[in-house]
Amino acid sequence: MEIKDTRGLLCPEPVLITKKEMEKQGSGTFQVLVDSAAARDNITRLAKNQKWEISIEQHGEEFLLTLKK
Repeated sequence: MEIKDTRGLLCPEPVLITKKEMEKQGSGTFQVLVDSAAARDNITRLAKNQKWEISIEQHGEEFLLTLKK
């Protein structure tokens, strides 16, 4: 499974990268690695608006988001 590493990027870059991957895949599963609560929350909101399922794992100060449709 592909992991998009957006650590160190400021919003809205992680959201834009995630949105581009959602559009590219259409459906399927991929993961996004973020290092801020703002990016986690914004991507979660985007995923729900686009009808993607999202699960979140916290690893220290980083979050691994798994998106599935």
